[in-house]
Amino acid sequence: MLTAVLVWCVSFVLAQSSPVIRSGLIFPPQEKHVHASTLVALPNGDYLAAWFYGSGERTADDVKIMGARLKKGEQTWSEPFEMADTPGLPDCNPVLFLNKSGKLFLVWIAVQSNRWEYSILRVRTSVSYLKAGAPVWQWQDNILLKPGNEFADEVAKKFKQLPKRSVAWAEYAPSYDDMIIEASKDLRKRSIGWMTRIKPLITTKGKILLPLYSDGLNLSLVAVSDDDGTTWQAGLPIVGRGPIQPALAEKKDGTIAAYMRDSGDDPSRVQYSESADEGKTWTPAYKTGIPNTASVEVCVLKNGKWAFLGNDIDDGRYRLSLFLSDDEGKTWKWKMRIEDHPKNEGGYSYPALIQGADGLLHMTYSHHASKNGKSIRYVVVDPEKIK
Repeated sequence: MLTAVLVWCVSFVLAQSSPVIRSGLIFPPQEKHVHASTLVALPNGDYLAAWFYGSGERTADDVKIMGARLKKGEQTWSEPFEMADTPGLPDCNPVLFLNKSGKLFLVWIAVQSNRWEYSILRVRTSVSYLKAGAPVWQWQDNILLKPGNEFADEVAKKFKQLPKRSVAWAEYAPSYDDMIIEASKDLRKRSIGWMTRIKPLITTKGKILLPLYSDGLNLSLVAVSDDDGTTWQAGLPIVGRGPIQPALAEKKDGTIAAYMRDSGDDPSRVQYSESADEGKTWTPAYKTGIPNTASVEVCVLKNGKWAFLGNDIDDGRYRLSLFLSDDEGKTWKWKMRIEDHPKNEGGYSYPALIQGADGLLHMTYSHHASKNGKSIRYVVVDPEKIK
């Protein structure tokens, strides 16, 4: 009996000291593909999550956006419900957010011709989203962007500012840089194929910065709204060798930082860029020291610290880590593993990360266990307990 009491006491102390407050799957593991979740905290204390679900990303036309709700004070998520479905096309990469007026936005992509580079941005909004089940959508449209000739000029300019490549192509093949510069001159290629992945940033001045990326051009840009999400204009591209899926954070001086997944050459590292004009122009993207293969997310906390969540490895998605910084990302002094598995035993990636009114970090991410099927995991972490 004494041994049992001691074991219980030790377990209780460890549970009390652990940064992880709760962790569990939103729905039971299943065979179909689920991926790319998003998460938003609602004014009534509920949490709303969304992800895409179907027979297989861009290759299957049955892919649609699904969601679930966690009611305030409850421990179990609702049964999944449909959030959006474009008939005959795959719907992927949902992003949920509230504008300054409290209107709920869902932005996602419909994948034409089953190719990422032909994706179309779609948006729907709701002011009736606090009741059980899916929000009641009042409005829907496409977000159409038309980057001008300055887009191509910026690509050419910023590639000249990048370090020379250490890996050469074949003698008779054009260089990677030259191919992207040439592709950026095509109005059609730079006007479609922009895709969502990470939540937008609402700046201290009130602009909404929606991060986007292109698999066709293998770079990123930010769509900027000055009118609370009614209209959008394309900023100039974030140029580098494979900087995609930007996660944005605003510094105290107003500079916007972008942390990006590396889709370029080795070594695979988180890429970084900055904007001094609220997302219109960006410095050339460069590789940081953080390993990366699949995904990144960032969040500025109420106490001024920054949180980074991503796959900090260079050969898979089997590890997902949370970093904290007290100097706006210059250094990451605290770190904890959210998922850590042997290589080739599942994938844990594409996280969403927000801070709730409770001060805790709430996250969702794709949970693809190698033997148990696929789901979305929800984890709550107390950042004050990360040592």
